[in-house]
Amino acid sequence: MMQLPRTPSFRLDGRRALVAGASSGIGMACAAALAEAGAEVFLAARDRVRLAETADAMLQAGLDAKAVRLDVADVEATAAAVAEHGPFDVLVNSAGLARHSPAVATTTADYDLVFGTNVRGAFFLTMAVAKGLLAARRPGSLINISSQMGHVGGVDRAVYAATKHAVEGFTKAMAIEWGSSGIRVNTVCPTFVRTPLAEQTFAVPERRRWVEEKIKLGRIGEVEDVMGAVVYLASDASALVTGTAMMVDGGWTAG
Repeated sequence: MMQLPRTPSFRLDGRRALVAGASSGIGMACAAALAEAGAEVFLAARDRVRLAETADAMLQAGLDAKAVRLDVADVEATAAAVAEHGPFDVLVNSAGLARHSPAVATTTADYDLVFGTNVRGAFFLTMAVAKGLLAARRPGSLINISSQMGHVGGVDRAVYAATKHAVEGFTKAMAIEWGSSGIRVNTVCPTFVRTPLAEQTFAVPERRRWVEEKIKLGRIGEVEDVMGAVVYLASDASALVTGTAMMVDGGWTAG
């Protein structure tokens, strides 16, 4: 009798996941998604109050969650926290910020702030989790929440787009470097998603029209749109996927 192939499992039972930026928006949604798939999830964020509220909400929903106060811009403290609580089989780095302005109006303070979290913080967080896996000789899946702006440009987004292009670059390089150790490194690239970070854009009518015209599916993203992509990349279902960007952009970059 013919043996049909079986779909690899999307389940994450027995795996330990670290989600940075987990106190709100996409990060919170990713934490919930990983926990729903069976992972033991460590929530990390700067805001101690929101972090505790998120952990409580997940526990009340019957999901496995632990809170770790963490600012990825503090590279040394981040490395220490990862070493203390790791190793982690899965990383989702959703910690990020933006300071949008015309390129000619960019201040060095805003540039340094955004790069400090979006690039420097993301790079060394990914490195810290990988070091734990390498020392333990374990495979893993490291996921950086990038953006469609890591592949295109946008009005008033020179700094933000530059940071996300940088994330795409180091993700590919790390995937090549650690592939032989079974450590996969990928990005998820959402379009504009309805989160507190995006409200500054949606509040300006012409900016909102620009967004809605560029998204071919005709609607702004919701955090739920990102959850399935993250579970897929974290799980065995994506076992041959590394060094790539998963677009969740409603067709923005296709045009």
